[in-house]
Amino acid sequence: MPVLWIRTTSDSSRRLFPTIPCFCYDITVIFCTLEGIFLFRLENYGISATMQAYYLLVLTTLCWGLNAVFARMAVGEISPMLLVSVRWLGTLVLLVLFAGKAIIADLPAIRRNFGYSFLLGTVGLGGFGTLIYYSAYTTTAVNIGIIQGAMPAIVLVGSYFFFRTPVSLLQIGGVIVTILGVVLVSTRGEIERLMTLSFNTGDLLMLIAVLFYGSYTLGLRRKSDLSSIALFASVVASAFVSTLPLTIYEFASGRTVWPGPQYWGLVGLIVLLPSFLSQICFITSVKLIGPARSGVFINLVPIFASFFAVVLLEEVFELFQGLSLLLVLSGIYIFEKHKPLPNRVSSNENAANAG
Repeated sequence: MPVLWIRTTSDSSRRLFPTIPCFCYDITVIFCTLEGIFLFRLENYGISATMQAYYLLVLTTLCWGLNAVFARMAVGEISPMLLVSVRWLGTLVLLVLFAGKAIIADLPAIRRNFGYSFLLGTVGLGGFGTLIYYSAYTTTAVNIGIIQGAMPAIVLVGSYFFFRTPVSLLQIGGVIVTILGVVLVSTRGEIERLMTLSFNTGDLLMLIAVLFYGSYTLGLRRKSDLSSIALFASVVASAFVSTLPLTIYEFASGRTVWPGPQYWGLVGLIVLLPSFLSQICFITSVKLIGPARSGVFINLVPIFASFFAVVLLEEVFELFQGLSLLLVLSGIYIFEKHKPLPNRVSSNENAANAG
């Protein structure tokens, strides 16, 4: 999931930055460890497809949670559209380096599915990232958190209408519980703040962004002859190409801010974790268990973001954050515990899970 562009004062950014060299080293070590674990074929150890998906989704949302910290450190040091373009270009370079032969072998399939993958990349990665960067400049963090928490519900509704995925009342209840957890953490435990919300341009852009990423998640469900790595390379290339005109416009209008030498390490982390590793994990998870069940895990993102803010930015962990974590995990448990039995799952669902 693209970064939340969080505004901080330049003094705060400079105060935090001296810790980055050590921080980058630690995170790089963690990434290499996680990548090594990820490359294991888990099914060889008797781990079911469902458990593989759970593992990958937690890893995905962990990386997306880190994005909030990365974004706070990058504020004022690199302009939004430049970061979007560098992010996806860097990811594409990594894909070519590590899976170039597989991508070349899949070029015929990539050409056949060009329209499908270009739409996914433009809407899900490029569109969502661009909108969320710009919405953060004109709306509050409370609004962003609440609107983003609606994404699993959008995916659930879309799965029901477009794929006839069976949904029980208890599953709906599980989604509601997770949304309550997101609302709690977004309002910092002050529910009365909900009464003062006012929708502005940024709120509307954020709502469109959530609809975009929900559509992207549903689009991953479509059966195609693309391998996971070919699909990912296609959507990343599409995200880069589709957002490049906005980056050029940003440069032409004199709004481009290039990062200093010390901040390129931070940009590298954004490419490695939330862009490269997490997106591969997410695409694989959707293929394993479908978009509806994968989408509910997105509510872990604000929880992980809060945790990393405490650990890395030394923010105080408060009671409402603990309660929100409990709600989110409870909602995921309810949603998964009461999913329809296998013999009640439609043929479309079985086909998707087999992918």
